[in-house]
Amino acid sequence: MSLERTLEAGHRPLSRAAGDLLALCRRHPAVAVSLVVILVWVVLIAGANIFSPFNPLQPAMKVRLNAPSLEHLFGTDQLGRDVFTRVLYGGRSTLAAALAVVAAGSLIGTLIGAIAGFGPRWLDEVLMRVTDMVLAFPIIILAMAVAAALGAGLGNGVIALAAAWWPQYARVTRGLVLELKSLDFVAASRTSGRHPAGILVRVILPNALPTLMVMAAVDIGRAILNFAMLSFLGLGARPPAPEWGAMIAEGAQVMDQWWVATCPALAVLTLVIAFNMIGDGIRDWMDPLMRRRR
Repeated sequence: MSLERTLEAGHRPLSRAAGDLLALCRRHPAVAVSLVVILVWVVLIAGANIFSPFNPLQPAMKVRLNAPSLEHLFGTDQLGRDVFTRVLYGGRSTLAAALAVVAAGSLIGTLIGAIAGFGPRWLDEVLMRVTDMVLAFPIIILAMAVAAALGAGLGNGVIALAAAWWPQYARVTRGLVLELKSLDFVAASRTSGRHPAGILVRVILPNALPTLMVMAAVDIGRAILNFAMLSFLGLGARPPAPEWGAMIAEGAQVMDQWWVATCPALAVLTLVIAFNMIGDGIRDWMDPLMRRRR
């Protein structure tokens, strides 16, 4: 993504941004479809108590492991709980956790990367070596270690993933700050006598935000998948609370009743693909070289 394009995107009025979104959807139909998929899921999850009359926690042994039907769209699980209801309520936990992970990871990484790129050389070296050390571990492995130390739970799962999520933002932010601080408008700010902290916060970071925001939007899909993996391993949300990864793990115990694991897995799959497709479309749209090729 070119710096000039990023700077231009950061100063667009809201109306032009809306026009660009429509143009992006026309050029990339997959983005439009992905936005619809995400919107449908958000509406269903937000209105879970409207779209389903069942209690996600109340067992009903008389209807346990019933196949999908008009009454139970996704069937029932081992305790007779409606799987469709649990998928909707579980989406609240999974989406909230994914958003919290991305928000915390991006905030911590942006702060560290900004200090590294704008601070003295020795501080840059120290912060980047710490970042490299964390990057040496796969996200899910490091998150598993932190979650195991903290104990299973929704909040601890978020903390565990956020602790492993920030290095990529630190790297990207550092690169953007190093590139931006050599430009003329930053030199003009220095000449005018503005404090270095003010230059970083008020001049450099606002111009780096568009790239970081696109990166964060794309990362939501990865965060959903990683949190579901953490819960699948028993280190995320605690049963009987509905959560997609934990529901898949419960369904794996009754594989003959395919709907128990398949339905929450499809929820994860559709949202992850949707966010990835949006990310690919935005990347192509904001890359001048890709636009010329089209």
